[in-house]
Amino acid sequence: MPIIVNLDVMMAKRKISLNELSQKVDLTLSNLSILKTGKAKAIRFSTLDAICKALDCQPGDILEYVTDKNKITTH
Repeated sequence: MPIIVNLDVMMAKRKISLNELSQKVDLTLSNLSILKTGKAKAIRFSTLDAICKALDCQPGDILEYVTDKNKITTH
């Protein structure tokens, strides 16, 4: 998928744990983990809004569009 989720990067920059963010955005740990690992198929705007408020960031800090030829591969 050409959308990369950089939630883990923003969490590290803000020094916030998955547990703490889960409580702040009122999202279960498992759903937040699915989003953090990039396995989510969709995200509600209200969830994105809550995450951005909790992390004091913009949606573009969390979500990144990458074209297929510039796709990041992980092993």
